[in-house]
Order: sequence, then C-alpha cells, then structure tokens
Amino acid sequence: MSTILVTGGAGYIGAQMVRYLMDRGWQVCVLDNLSTGQCLPPPGAGFVRGDVRDAAVLDAVFRSWNIQAVMHFAALSQVAESVREPQRYFDNNVAGSRQLVHAMQRHGVSALVFSSTAAVYGQPQRNVIDESQPLQPINPYGESKLQVEQLLEQASGLRSVAFRYFNAAGADARGRCGEDREPETHLLPLLLRSHSGRGPRLTIFGTDYPTADGTCVRDYVHVEDICSAHYLALQHLLAGGPSRRYNLGNGQGFSVSEVLNAVEEVLGVPLPVLYGPRRPGDPATLVADAGRIQRDWGWQPVYSQLQDMIAHAWRWEQHLAARSLGCERALKEVAA
Repeated sequence: MSTILVTGGAGYIGAQMVRYLMDRGWQVCVLDNLSTGQCLPPPGAGFVRGDVRDAAVLDAVFRSWNIQAVMHFAALSQVAESVREPQRYFDNNVAGSRQLVHAMQRHGVSALVFSSTAAVYGQPQRNVIDESQPLQPINPYGESKLQVEQLLEQASGLRSVAFRYFNAAGADARGRCGEDREPETHLLPLLLRSHSGRGPRLTIFGTDYPTADGTCVRDYVHVEDICSAHYLALQHLLAGGPSRRYNLGNGQGFSVSEVLNAVEEVLGVPLPVLYGPRRPGDPATLVADAGRIQRDWGWQPVYSQLQDMIAHAWRWEQHLAARSLGCERALKEVAA
C-alpha cells in the first residue's frame, strides 16, 4: 500500500495532518525526533523516532515503506530562538531538508509538500501580502525557510508545493490533538493557558500601533484549513502537477484586543492581562492575500471565525490542563 511520509508528524500541524490523511484512508508513516512535538500518531500509523538529518534513518524509512509522497513539517520554528542560535536553525531546517531531498532522489520519490512561513517576506511593504511581495526575511528562522524553498526549486526530479503560513490557530475539531510545545509563543494558546492555570498572565506588547484599537493585527488560519490545503497540494502533485508556492491565511486581520475579547466571549469570563511597550520588529498589520490558491484550487477556509478557532483550542487546552493536574496528583501520591 502506498504511504505518505510525514516528517515532524508529532508536532502541532504535522500531527493534525497525520489524522487528516488517515481519516481519508491514507497509510501514513511519521518521522519525528520528538524534540518539540508531543502528539504521537494514532494506532494504524507507522512511527519512526529519528532525525531528518540522519541519512541512514531516512534510507531505512524509504526502504521499509512504499513512500509515494512526503509532507515536510520537521523544523525549528521560534523566531527569537533563531536569533540567539542561528547556526542551529540552519543546521536543522536547511541541512535537514537537504538530507531529506537527497533521500527522496535516491529512492525515486518526486512529490513533496513543504511547510514554509510568511516570515520569508520579512518586513512587509504593504499590509495585505500576496506572493509577489519581495522575499526579504529579517531573522534566521525566515531565512532558513527561504533557503529550503530555494533548495526545492533547484532539486533535480522533484516537484514541490510550499505553503507560507500566517498565524496557525485552533486545534482538531474532534479534540484529538492541538498545540503543545515549550516555550509557547503564540497569542491564543498563551491566553488559554493563562485562564486554565498552566501559564502566567499574558503581556500585550504595544497599544499605540496605527490600527483601529492600537494593537497589532494578524491573520489567523485554522490548523484544519491548513491541512485541507496540504491535501489539495498532495492531490495536485500525485496527478503530475508542477511546483507551486502559496500563501495560507484567512485574508482578514484580527487585532490582539479583538482576539482577547473573542476569548473572553467564548470562555465567558474576563481575562486579566498586562500591557508593555512595543517589541522591536513587530509590524502593525500582517494579513495574507490567499487569492492565488483560491483561484487555482478553490481552497476556502472552513473555520474562518475566531470563535471556532478559540473553541477548538480551548477544548484541547482543557485536555492538557487535566493531564497536567493528573500528573501532579500522581507525583504527590508517590511522594506521600
């Protein structure tokens, strides 16, 4: 049976993609070193604990499974960390992707869907960003992803689709997986952690931006909608389609204050927050123009409302909080 290899399939988006594929009858093999991802694949999926930088591990996977295509999510993805440890990011993200591409070439696999980022655009020249925006990343994370895109364009015998995400949000609508990483940097899970007791009070950085309410505006796209785009890319490549590059976003922006208000609406309680000065390098507004993928493939976000993203993420956060509480109780019982 043909198999889809999902690298980084224990991470936030990768784990969701594994379940999306399996729900549609695909055999899946996950390759993940578990350095950041915590959501192990469900029964029925193959799992190999290993690193994409390890050529021997990659060869063993391709020999053991009839890999038809690869979905590549394995990467380090913290902007601030990339500034502190740039070489680590280039080694993991770029060198790892190079090893993966070489393994695909050795084993005759030509289709790859790549998890890129809107960080390849850097400081935007306009608020709504389409794919014609210059690629000028301003941090090592964005630069590493751009270098992988360039690597894929130059790789002989390889066809790829790269998706430049804006702000991934939400969780599996059925509550099977969601965002769970340390350190957490995304606004929505930080707000929910604060409410569940798993995190401190959130600080909102900057209230004097040139936006309607003074806080930054960002484009949030539900993780399931990201998966549906990846599935369209898989079908495109397996049908022999050429390489493509696409933005993935809702096409609408929500300010930090609007996100806070929506979380309070869903939870039914006010959330205390702190306010701080702007952080260097934070643009006032970042919104995706996803018109290209909509025109080419008819992709449309299903969960475009913040309330849906919040409700799904909150269900997952409640699961994590309950699990954390259970572990604490178990430790206390052992200590007693």
